[in-house]
Amino acid sequence: MPVWVRDYSWEQTEEAVYLRVQVRKEGRLRGSDVFCSGQCLKVSSPPFLFEVLLWAPIDDVRSTARVEEGCVSFTLYKQEPCLWESLFMEGGDKAERQRVREAAVRKAQEEAATEAEAKATRKRERGHFTLDATMKLEEAERKRIEDCKEEERRKANAEIERWKRQKERPKEAKEEQKAHHEKRKNPETGKSNSSNRNKTDRGRNSVNMFLDKLKAEDLPAPRPAGSIEVAFTPRAFPTASRESRAPEEEEWLRKQAEARRMIDAAAAEIEDLREEEKDPDWLKDKGNKMFATGNYLAAVNAYNLAIRINSRIPALYLNRAACHLRLRNLHKAIEDASKALDLLTPPVPDNAKARAKAHVRRGTAFCELELYAEGLQDYIAALKIEPSNKNLEEDAERIRHIIQGQE
Repeated sequence: MPVWVRDYSWEQTEEAVYLRVQVRKEGRLRGSDVFCSGQCLKVSSPPFLFEVLLWAPIDDVRSTARVEEGCVSFTLYKQEPCLWESLFMEGGDKAERQRVREAAVRKAQEEAATEAEAKATRKRERGHFTLDATMKLEEAERKRIEDCKEEERRKANAEIERWKRQKERPKEAKEEQKAHHEKRKNPETGKSNSSNRNKTDRGRNSVNMFLDKLKAEDLPAPRPAGSIEVAFTPRAFPTASRESRAPEEEEWLRKQAEARRMIDAAAAEIEDLREEEKDPDWLKDKGNKMFATGNYLAAVNAYNLAIRINSRIPALYLNRAACHLRLRNLHKAIEDASKALDLLTPPVPDNAKARAKAHVRRGTAFCELELYAEGLQDYIAALKIEPSNKNLEEDAERIRHIIQGQE
Protein backbone atom coordinates (compact mmCIF):
# COMPACT_ATOMS: atom_id res chain seq x y z
CA MET A 1 0.00 0.00 0.00
CA PRO A 2 1.56 3.36 -1.00
CA VAL A 3 2.35 6.08 1.53
CA TRP A 4 0.60 9.29 0.48
CA VAL A 5 2.83 12.36 0.72
CA ARG A 6 1.20 15.37 2.38
CA ASP A 7 4.34 17.44 2.95
CA TYR A 8 4.23 20.12 0.27
CA SER A 9 4.12 23.90 -0.07
CA TRP A 10 2.92 26.12 -2.89
CA GLU A 11 2.49 29.72 -3.90
CA GLN A 12 1.17 31.37 -7.02
CA THR A 13 1.03 34.43 -9.21
CA GLU A 14 -1.41 35.17 -11.98
CA GLU A 15 0.98 33.55 -14.47
CA ALA A 16 2.50 30.59 -12.61
CA VAL A 17 2.30 28.22 -9.64
CA TYR A 18 5.40 27.26 -7.63
CA LEU A 19 5.05 23.89 -5.88
CA ARG A 20 7.61 22.05 -3.71
CA VAL A 21 7.04 18.40 -2.70
CA GLN A 22 9.12 16.67 -0.01
CA VAL A 23 9.60 12.89 -0.51
CA ARG A 24 11.22 11.10 2.38
CA LYS A 25 13.31 8.49 0.61
CA GLU A 26 16.91 7.34 0.77
CA GLY A 27 18.69 7.75 -2.51
CA ARG A 28 18.18 10.16 -5.36
CA LEU A 29 14.92 10.63 -7.23
CA ARG A 30 14.89 10.10 -10.98
CA GLY A 31 13.23 12.13 -13.69
CA SER A 32 11.07 9.12 -14.62
CA ASP A 33 9.44 9.28 -11.17
CA VAL A 34 7.75 12.59 -12.09
CA PHE A 35 4.66 12.84 -14.33
CA CYS A 36 3.08 16.17 -15.28
CA SER A 37 0.49 16.61 -18.03
CA GLY A 38 -2.68 18.67 -18.41
CA GLN A 39 -4.27 18.88 -14.98
CA CYS A 40 -2.62 15.77 -13.52
CA LEU A 41 0.56 15.98 -11.43
CA LYS A 42 2.20 12.87 -9.93
CA VAL A 43 5.41 11.95 -8.11
CA SER A 44 5.74 8.17 -7.72
CA SER A 45 8.71 6.89 -5.77
CA PRO A 46 7.59 3.62 -4.10
CA PRO A 47 6.41 3.38 -1.44
CA PHE A 48 5.80 7.17 -1.47
CA LEU A 49 3.18 8.69 -3.77
CA PHE A 50 2.05 12.27 -4.38
CA GLU A 51 -0.82 12.82 -6.84
CA VAL A 52 -2.99 15.88 -7.40
CA LEU A 53 -5.56 17.02 -9.97
CA LEU A 54 -4.86 20.73 -10.46
CA TRP A 55 -7.46 23.49 -10.22
CA ALA A 56 -7.02 24.43 -13.91
CA PRO A 57 -4.97 23.23 -16.91
CA ILE A 58 -1.31 24.21 -17.24
CA ASP A 59 1.07 24.74 -20.15
CA ASP A 60 3.04 21.47 -20.44
CA VAL A 61 5.67 22.90 -22.78
CA ARG A 62 6.74 25.80 -20.55
CA SER A 63 6.29 24.08 -17.18
CA THR A 64 9.39 22.56 -15.55
CA ALA A 65 10.27 20.19 -12.71
CA ARG A 66 13.62 20.14 -10.90
CA VAL A 67 14.50 16.91 -9.08
CA GLU A 68 16.73 17.30 -6.03
CA GLU A 69 17.72 15.12 -3.08
CA GLY A 70 14.37 13.97 -1.65
CA CYS A 71 12.51 16.92 -3.17
CA VAL A 72 10.80 17.96 -6.41
CA SER A 73 10.28 21.65 -7.28
CA PHE A 74 7.66 22.46 -9.92
CA THR A 75 7.21 25.68 -11.89
CA LEU A 76 3.76 25.39 -13.50
CA TYR A 77 2.66 28.05 -16.00
CA LYS A 78 -1.09 28.55 -16.25
CA GLN A 79 -2.89 28.42 -19.57
CA GLU A 80 -5.14 31.31 -18.52
CA PRO A 81 -3.75 34.04 -16.24
CA CYS A 82 -5.77 34.11 -13.03
CA LEU A 83 -5.48 33.33 -9.30
CA TRP A 84 -6.53 29.82 -8.29
CA GLU A 85 -8.77 29.39 -5.28
CA SER A 86 -7.02 26.14 -4.41
CA LEU A 87 -4.27 23.87 -5.68
CA PHE A 88 -6.65 20.92 -6.00
CA MET A 89 -9.52 20.56 -8.43
CA GLU A 90 -12.80 20.88 -6.53
CA GLY A 91 -16.12 19.39 -7.45
CA GLY A 92 -16.77 16.60 -9.91
CA ASP A 93 -17.49 13.00 -9.13
CA LYS A 94 -15.14 10.05 -9.25
CA ALA A 95 -15.86 9.38 -12.93
CA GLU A 96 -14.95 12.96 -13.84
CA ARG A 97 -11.65 12.73 -11.97
CA GLN A 98 -10.86 9.44 -13.68
CA ARG A 99 -11.63 11.05 -17.05
CA VAL A 100 -9.18 13.89 -16.30
CA ARG A 101 -6.46 11.37 -15.36
CA GLU A 102 -7.00 9.30 -18.50
CA ALA A 103 -6.97 12.41 -20.69
CA ALA A 104 -3.66 13.53 -19.14
CA VAL A 105 -2.07 10.09 -19.65
CA ARG A 106 -3.37 9.90 -23.22
CA LYS A 107 -1.99 13.34 -24.00
CA ALA A 108 1.42 12.42 -22.55
CA GLN A 109 1.50 9.23 -24.62
CA GLU A 110 0.64 11.12 -27.81
CA GLU A 111 3.36 13.70 -27.13
CA ALA A 112 5.89 10.94 -26.44
CA ALA A 113 4.93 9.18 -29.70
CA THR A 114 5.25 12.46 -31.63
CA GLU A 115 8.65 13.16 -30.09
CA ALA A 116 9.84 9.61 -30.87
CA GLU A 117 8.72 9.98 -34.51
CA ALA A 118 10.46 13.35 -34.81
CA LYS A 119 13.61 11.88 -33.29
CA ALA A 120 13.52 8.96 -35.73
CA THR A 121 13.04 11.39 -38.63
CA ARG A 122 16.03 13.47 -37.53
CA LYS A 123 18.10 10.33 -37.18
CA ARG A 124 17.17 9.19 -40.71
CA GLU A 125 18.04 12.61 -42.12
CA ARG A 126 21.41 12.57 -40.38
CA GLY A 127 22.01 9.06 -41.72
CA HIS A 128 21.19 10.16 -45.28
CA PHE A 129 23.49 13.17 -44.99
CA THR A 130 26.31 11.03 -43.60
CA LEU A 131 25.83 8.44 -46.35
CA ASP A 132 25.89 11.11 -49.09
CA ALA A 133 29.04 12.68 -47.66
CA THR A 134 30.72 9.28 -47.38
CA MET A 135 29.78 8.39 -50.96
CA LYS A 136 31.25 11.68 -52.22
CA LEU A 137 34.48 11.04 -50.33
CA GLU A 138 34.69 7.51 -51.70
CA GLU A 139 34.05 8.77 -55.23
CA ALA A 140 36.83 11.35 -54.89
CA GLU A 141 39.17 8.66 -53.54
CA ARG A 142 38.33 6.32 -56.44
CA LYS A 143 39.00 9.11 -58.95
CA ARG A 144 42.35 9.86 -57.31
CA ILE A 145 43.31 6.17 -57.47
CA GLU A 146 42.27 5.94 -61.14
CA ASP A 147 44.36 9.02 -61.96
CA CYS A 148 47.37 7.48 -60.21
CA LYS A 149 46.88 4.24 -62.16
CA GLU A 150 46.62 6.13 -65.45
CA GLU A 151 49.82 8.06 -64.70
CA GLU A 152 51.69 4.86 -63.84
CA ARG A 153 50.35 3.21 -67.01
CA ARG A 154 51.58 6.14 -69.13
CA LYS A 155 55.05 5.95 -67.54
CA ALA A 156 55.23 2.18 -68.13
CA ASN A 157 54.28 2.58 -71.82
CA ALA A 158 56.96 5.25 -72.26
CA GLU A 159 59.60 2.96 -70.72
CA ILE A 160 58.55 0.08 -73.01
CA GLU A 161 58.82 2.29 -76.11
CA ARG A 162 62.29 3.48 -75.07
CA TRP A 163 63.40 -0.13 -74.49
CA LYS A 164 62.13 -1.14 -77.96
CA ARG A 165 64.10 1.67 -79.61
CA GLN A 166 67.25 0.58 -77.78
CA LYS A 167 66.72 -3.00 -79.00
CA GLU A 168 66.39 -1.87 -82.63
CA ARG A 169 69.65 0.13 -82.68
CA PRO A 170 72.07 -2.90 -82.65
CA LYS A 171 70.15 -4.51 -85.53
CA GLU A 172 70.46 -1.38 -87.67
CA ALA A 173 74.15 -1.14 -86.86
CA LYS A 174 74.74 -4.76 -88.01
CA GLU A 175 72.95 -4.14 -91.30
CA GLU A 176 74.98 -0.98 -91.90
CA GLN A 177 78.23 -2.88 -91.17
CA LYS A 178 77.32 -5.64 -93.64
CA ALA A 179 76.48 -3.19 -96.40
CA HIS A 180 79.72 -1.30 -95.88
CA HIS A 181 81.73 -4.55 -96.06
CA GLU A 182 80.11 -5.52 -99.37
CA LYS A 183 80.98 -2.17 -100.93
CA ARG A 184 84.67 -2.60 -100.01
CA LYS A 185 85.07 -5.90 -101.79
CA ASN A 186 86.73 -6.17 -105.24
CA PRO A 187 84.00 -7.03 -107.72
CA GLU A 188 86.41 -8.97 -110.12
CA THR A 189 88.39 -11.18 -107.73
CA GLY A 190 86.02 -11.07 -104.78
CA LYS A 191 88.94 -10.01 -102.56
CA SER A 192 89.60 -6.74 -100.79
CA ASN A 193 92.81 -4.89 -101.19
CA SER A 194 94.96 -4.11 -98.20
CA SER A 195 93.83 -0.51 -97.83
CA ASN A 196 90.20 -1.45 -97.99
CA ARG A 197 90.83 -4.25 -95.49
CA ASN A 198 92.38 -1.85 -93.01
CA LYS A 199 89.47 0.57 -93.34
CA THR A 200 87.03 -2.30 -92.90
CA ASP A 201 88.80 -3.49 -89.74
CA ARG A 202 88.68 0.01 -88.28
CA GLY A 203 84.95 0.24 -89.09
CA ARG A 204 84.31 -3.18 -87.53
CA ASN A 205 86.13 -2.20 -84.36
CA SER A 206 84.11 1.01 -84.06
CA VAL A 207 80.87 -0.91 -84.61
CA ASN A 208 81.83 -3.49 -81.96
CA MET A 209 82.55 -0.69 -79.50
CA PHE A 210 79.15 0.84 -80.32
CA LEU A 211 77.43 -2.55 -79.75
CA ASP A 212 79.17 -3.01 -76.39
CA LYS A 213 78.03 0.44 -75.34
CA LEU A 214 74.45 -0.34 -76.36
CA LYS A 215 74.53 -3.62 -74.42
CA ALA A 216 75.75 -1.77 -71.35
CA GLU A 217 72.95 0.77 -71.70
CA ASP A 218 70.33 -1.88 -72.52
CA LEU A 219 69.90 -3.18 -68.98
CA PRO A 220 67.93 -0.83 -66.71
CA ALA A 221 69.32 0.05 -63.32
CA PRO A 222 68.11 -2.18 -60.45
CA ARG A 223 65.28 -0.81 -58.37
CA PRO A 224 66.13 0.30 -54.84
CA ALA A 225 65.31 -2.27 -52.17
CA GLY A 226 62.74 -1.48 -49.48
CA SER A 227 59.85 -2.81 -47.41
CA ILE A 228 56.18 -1.85 -47.25
CA GLU A 229 54.19 -2.21 -44.04
CA VAL A 230 50.41 -2.59 -44.27
CA ALA A 231 48.48 -2.19 -41.01
CA PHE A 232 44.85 -3.22 -40.63
CA THR A 233 42.58 -2.14 -37.78
CA PRO A 234 41.44 -5.29 -35.93
CA ARG A 235 37.65 -5.63 -35.97
CA ALA A 236 35.47 -8.33 -34.47
CA PHE A 237 32.53 -7.42 -36.75
CA PRO A 238 32.66 -7.41 -40.59
CA THR A 239 30.75 -4.12 -40.71
CA ALA A 240 31.63 -1.04 -42.72
CA SER A 241 32.91 1.85 -40.62
CA ARG A 242 30.07 4.15 -41.63
CA GLU A 243 27.51 1.53 -40.50
CA SER A 244 29.37 0.44 -37.39
CA ARG A 245 28.09 1.14 -33.87
CA ALA A 246 31.19 0.66 -31.79
CA PRO A 247 29.65 1.10 -28.28
CA GLU A 248 26.95 -1.52 -28.93
CA GLU A 249 29.49 -3.92 -30.45
CA GLU A 250 31.87 -3.54 -27.50
CA GLU A 251 28.99 -4.07 -25.06
CA TRP A 252 27.95 -7.20 -26.96
CA LEU A 253 31.51 -8.56 -26.89
CA ARG A 254 31.74 -7.86 -23.16
CA LYS A 255 28.49 -9.74 -22.53
CA GLN A 256 29.67 -12.65 -24.68
CA ALA A 257 32.93 -12.89 -22.74
CA GLU A 258 31.03 -12.76 -19.44
CA ALA A 259 28.64 -15.49 -20.66
CA ARG A 260 31.58 -17.68 -21.67
CA ARG A 261 33.16 -17.24 -18.23
CA MET A 262 29.88 -18.20 -16.58
CA ILE A 263 29.53 -21.25 -18.83
CA ASP A 264 33.09 -22.35 -18.03
CA ALA A 265 32.45 -21.88 -14.30
CA ALA A 266 29.19 -23.83 -14.51
CA ALA A 267 30.90 -26.60 -16.49
CA ALA A 268 33.63 -26.89 -13.85
CA GLU A 269 30.97 -27.05 -11.13
CA ILE A 270 28.85 -29.63 -12.98
CA GLU A 271 31.83 -31.83 -13.86
CA ASP A 272 31.90 -33.49 -10.41
CA LEU A 273 28.17 -34.33 -10.36
CA ARG A 274 26.68 -37.74 -10.93
CA GLU A 275 25.26 -38.51 -14.35
CA GLU A 276 21.61 -38.17 -13.30
CA GLU A 277 22.36 -34.86 -11.54
CA LYS A 278 23.39 -33.38 -14.89
CA ASP A 279 19.86 -33.86 -16.24
CA PRO A 280 17.70 -30.70 -15.72
CA ASP A 281 14.45 -32.75 -15.91
CA TRP A 282 15.66 -35.03 -13.11
CA LEU A 283 16.58 -31.99 -11.02
CA LYS A 284 13.17 -30.40 -11.71
CA ASP A 285 11.36 -33.53 -10.50
CA LYS A 286 13.58 -33.59 -7.42
CA GLY A 287 12.77 -29.93 -6.70
CA ASN A 288 9.03 -30.62 -7.13
CA LYS A 289 9.20 -33.43 -4.55
CA MET A 290 11.04 -31.18 -2.08
CA PHE A 291 8.46 -28.43 -2.64
CA ALA A 292 5.65 -30.91 -1.92
CA THR A 293 7.27 -31.81 1.42
CA GLY A 294 7.71 -28.11 2.38
CA ASN A 295 11.51 -28.04 2.01
CA TYR A 296 11.51 -24.87 -0.08
CA LEU A 297 15.20 -24.01 0.32
CA ALA A 298 16.29 -27.42 -0.98
CA ALA A 299 13.83 -27.07 -3.87
CA VAL A 300 15.35 -23.67 -4.75
CA ASN A 301 18.84 -25.22 -4.78
CA ALA A 302 17.66 -27.99 -7.13
CA TYR A 303 16.07 -25.46 -9.49
CA ASN A 304 19.21 -23.28 -9.37
CA LEU A 305 21.41 -26.17 -10.49
CA ALA A 306 18.96 -27.11 -13.25
CA ILE A 307 18.93 -23.50 -14.52
CA ARG A 308 22.74 -23.41 -14.60
CA ILE A 309 22.66 -26.53 -16.79
CA ASN A 310 19.85 -25.28 -19.06
CA SER A 311 18.54 -21.73 -18.64
CA ARG A 312 15.89 -21.97 -21.39
CA ILE A 313 13.26 -24.06 -19.56
CA PRO A 314 10.35 -21.82 -18.39
CA ALA A 315 9.03 -24.39 -15.88
CA LEU A 316 12.21 -24.06 -13.79
CA TYR A 317 11.65 -20.32 -13.30
CA LEU A 318 7.93 -20.85 -12.62
CA ASN A 319 8.60 -23.44 -9.91
CA ARG A 320 11.37 -21.36 -8.34
CA ALA A 321 9.01 -18.35 -8.26
CA ALA A 322 6.53 -20.48 -6.26
CA CYS A 323 9.30 -21.36 -3.78
CA HIS A 324 10.29 -17.70 -3.38
CA LEU A 325 6.64 -16.82 -2.70
CA ARG A 326 6.57 -19.33 0.16
CA LEU A 327 9.91 -18.01 1.47
CA ARG A 328 8.67 -14.38 1.18
CA ASN A 329 11.44 -13.53 -1.31
CA LEU A 330 8.95 -11.40 -3.22
CA HIS A 331 11.32 -9.49 -5.49
CA LYS A 332 13.00 -12.73 -6.59
CA ALA A 333 9.58 -14.22 -7.26
CA ILE A 334 8.76 -11.27 -9.55
CA GLU A 335 12.07 -11.71 -11.40
CA ASP A 336 11.53 -15.45 -11.95
CA ALA A 337 7.94 -15.00 -13.13
CA SER A 338 9.03 -12.26 -15.55
CA LYS A 339 11.84 -14.49 -16.90
CA ALA A 340 9.36 -17.32 -17.42
CA LEU A 341 7.06 -14.97 -19.38
CA ASP A 342 9.99 -13.91 -21.55
CA LEU A 343 10.72 -17.54 -22.38
CA LEU A 344 7.04 -18.38 -23.03
CA THR A 345 7.02 -16.56 -26.36
CA PRO A 346 5.34 -16.55 -28.76
CA PRO A 347 2.02 -16.98 -26.91
CA VAL A 348 0.40 -20.17 -28.25
CA PRO A 349 -2.31 -22.47 -26.85
CA ASP A 350 0.29 -25.01 -25.71
CA ASN A 351 1.90 -22.59 -23.22
CA ALA A 352 -1.31 -20.76 -22.17
CA LYS A 353 -1.53 -22.56 -18.81
CA ALA A 354 2.10 -21.78 -17.96
CA ARG A 355 1.65 -18.11 -18.90
CA ALA A 356 -1.42 -17.85 -16.67
CA LYS A 357 0.56 -19.34 -13.75
CA ALA A 358 3.39 -16.85 -14.31
CA HIS A 359 0.98 -13.88 -14.29
CA VAL A 360 -0.75 -15.12 -11.12
CA ARG A 361 2.50 -15.66 -9.22
CA ARG A 362 3.90 -12.30 -10.23
CA GLY A 363 0.61 -10.58 -9.41
CA THR A 364 0.58 -12.27 -5.99
CA ALA A 365 4.11 -11.01 -5.28
CA PHE A 366 3.10 -7.48 -6.28
CA CYS A 367 0.09 -7.58 -3.98
CA GLU A 368 2.25 -8.86 -1.10
CA LEU A 369 4.44 -5.80 -1.68
CA GLU A 370 1.25 -3.66 -1.57
CA LEU A 371 1.67 -2.73 -5.24
CA TYR A 372 -1.96 -3.53 -5.97
CA ALA A 373 -2.22 -1.71 -9.29
CA GLU A 374 0.61 -3.78 -10.81
CA GLY A 375 -0.79 -6.96 -9.27
CA LEU A 376 -4.25 -6.24 -10.74
CA GLN A 377 -2.69 -5.93 -14.21
CA ASP A 378 -1.19 -9.43 -13.92
CA TYR A 379 -4.47 -10.92 -12.69
CA ILE A 380 -6.32 -9.29 -15.61
CA ALA A 381 -3.73 -10.77 -18.01
CA ALA A 382 -4.27 -14.20 -16.45
CA LEU A 383 -8.07 -13.78 -16.82
CA LYS A 384 -7.64 -13.02 -20.52
CA ILE A 385 -5.89 -16.37 -20.88
CA GLU A 386 -8.39 -18.29 -18.66
CA PRO A 387 -11.63 -16.26 -18.74
CA SER A 388 -13.66 -19.07 -17.14
CA ASN A 389 -11.51 -19.29 -13.99
CA LYS A 390 -13.81 -18.11 -11.16
CA ASN A 391 -11.01 -18.01 -8.57
CA LEU A 392 -9.01 -15.57 -10.66
CA GLU A 393 -12.11 -13.45 -11.17
CA GLU A 394 -12.78 -13.28 -7.41
CA ASP A 395 -9.16 -12.44 -6.61
CA ALA A 396 -9.12 -9.64 -9.21
CA GLU A 397 -12.36 -8.21 -7.79
CA ARG A 398 -10.90 -8.30 -4.28
CA ILE A 399 -7.82 -6.36 -5.45
CA ARG A 400 -10.08 -3.77 -7.11
CA HIS A 401 -11.91 -3.22 -3.82
CA ILE A 402 -8.58 -2.70 -2.04
CA ILE A 403 -7.48 -0.10 -4.62
CA GLN A 404 -10.83 1.71 -4.43
CA GLY A 405 -10.64 1.75 -0.63
CA GLN A 406 -7.19 3.36 -0.83
CA GLU A 407 -8.45 6.04 -3.18
